Amino acid sequence: MSEDRKQVLLMKGIGVSPGIAIGKAHIVESGLIEPAHYCYLDPAETGGEIERFKNALKESRDQLQRIKKKMEADGHGKEHMSIIDAHLMILRDHMLINDTIKVIKEDRVNAEWALKKVLKGLMEYFNRMDDEYLRERSSDIEHIVNMVLLNLMGKKHESIADIKEPSIVVAPDLSPSDTALMTRGVVLGFATDVGGVTSHTAIMARALEIPAVVGLETATRKVEVGDTIILDGTTGTVIINPSEAVIDVYKQRKEKYESFGRELFRYKDLPCETTDGRRIILSGNIEMIEEADSLIAHGAEGIGLLRTEFLYLNRKDLPEEEEQFRSYSELVRKMAPNPVIIRTLDVGGDKFLGAQDGAKESNPALGLRAIRFCLKNPDIFKSQLRAILRAGAAGNVKIMFPMISGIEEIRDAKALLEEAKAELSKDGKPFNAAMETGVMIEIPSAAVIADLIAKEVDFLSIGTNDLLQYSLAIDRVNEHVAYLYEPFHPAVLRIIKTVADAASKAGISVGVCGEMAGSPEYALILLGFGIGQLSMNAFSILRVKKFIRSISFAEAEKICSAILGFATAKEVENYISSRLPGLYKEEYWS
Repeated sequence: MSEDRKQVLLMKGIGVSPGIAIGKAHIVESGLIEPAHYCYLDPAETGGEIERFKNALKESRDQLQRIKKKMEADGHGKEHMSIIDAHLMILRDHMLINDTIKVIKEDRVNAEWALKKVLKGLMEYFNRMDDEYLRERSSDIEHIVNMVLLNLMGKKHESIADIKEPSIVVAPDLSPSDTALMTRGVVLGFATDVGGVTSHTAIMARALEIPAVVGLETATRKVEVGDTIILDGTTGTVIINPSEAVIDVYKQRKEKYESFGRELFRYKDLPCETTDGRRIILSGNIEMIEEADSLIAHGAEGIGLLRTEFLYLNRKDLPEEEEQFRSYSELVRKMAPNPVIIRTLDVGGDKFLGAQDGAKESNPALGLRAIRFCLKNPDIFKSQLRAILRAGAAGNVKIMFPMISGIEEIRDAKALLEEAKAELSKDGKPFNAAMETGVMIEIPSAAVIADLIAKEVDFLSIGTNDLLQYSLAIDRVNEHVAYLYEPFHPAVLRIIKTVADAASKAGISVGVCGEMAGSPEYALILLGFGIGQLSMNAFSILRVKKFIRSISFAEAEKICSAILGFATAKEVENYISSRLPGLYKEEYWS
């Protein structure tokens, strides 16, 4: 090993699971396996190739079932095993199976090549999606196809469970099933070349409380087996072959962080209120019903955003009313008596809805999606509305319409809601006739007329992720313009303030359910603007609660009054950065 190789290397990625890990590197060769060959078949050979493909599917299902049993034995909760169930569902997906068999028959090619072709089409479809969470679901399909390819090729998949010595895992990518097999204390943390915040692998890492950094791009090329690594999942920093002095610094940071984490749970049952008595509701955003357990464990006061798309993905048929009703009711009962805000279907031209093969759109983010899709497909919409209304009979449920651009859409949606109520009354099915109705403010046109919208609904919820994208005219996943995605942009802050003022004047509640809600620096601004409900991922709740309990609403208002006079995002950021440590001395700052 050369002396140059042992020089300290600093890498920056995306911190997806907080915490600090220090240890030796263990390299895992994973990622998509390229088929070894292309083979043109005689017609008589296709039947045997299809059988070989089906056997590989069965072996893959058996492997996942063994993983699930191990997770059960290790005491993993339902929310973790549901991810494995989702992967099992993909392995039974008729589209994946039938399309691959069709390619084998029609193109007369080997199963590996056929599967690769089908995967390519699916990946292209998912990558066109605007929604980050749904776009990340492509990684699930890629992982599953990888497992099938390995079995087709007779290659052994390296199991994380085989690691015996405490290590930091470095890999091109990791599947959720890989993550599920990690044992805390053995796997100290992990770093991958690819990945995002909303991937199932990231969700699993946070659930297991294993520090993780993804999106490093070249980690597997720069790290060798046995290298000492410092991994900071809070900042997204990875240091390869650090000096003893740097290791000492990070050992201190690690102890400080872990001590801070233990302290946070003291706040679980305390009310979220400022030092001068301003009460704030902290709730959670979830994609799957099973995530509710984690929200409850972290003291969430309800669900601020239930994304319902999970019921519609990776299937050719549409979920029936009864299936939706059962899923929503289970969540409502679990969260009772706290409220559950159910967002109606946010799907369309950029989303995978197998039963609705609509025309491709050149710009799906601005196309037929969300409320526009639902109003054009009233039967699909009313089936969901009926299910939500019926779930409301079991607890505190509110309904929320996404991507509203004007008053007409609200009135049309509410008219269909009334039709759904009339149908349920006629059928003699119990439902909540007085269910509160709200809308998401995520389009600039809706923000501009927020005062008019506030007269039509019971509450407003600001979806800051899309609001930033539409307001600043940038694609946040386009690396060429991602730097323009600035939550501190003065225009964005003024838009949020306008919406908050409109809700206050109308006497209705207003919340934020975008990523801004889960960080103290943004929570400070939202508080100062008069936002009364913040909805976030489970792991941000206690941190934000501690922050809010340490400051006064009056001080937050004063700070927000000052930042409205700044001309650039950088000026706002610098001002907040200068004020926050003084307001929140106990916080863990990396």
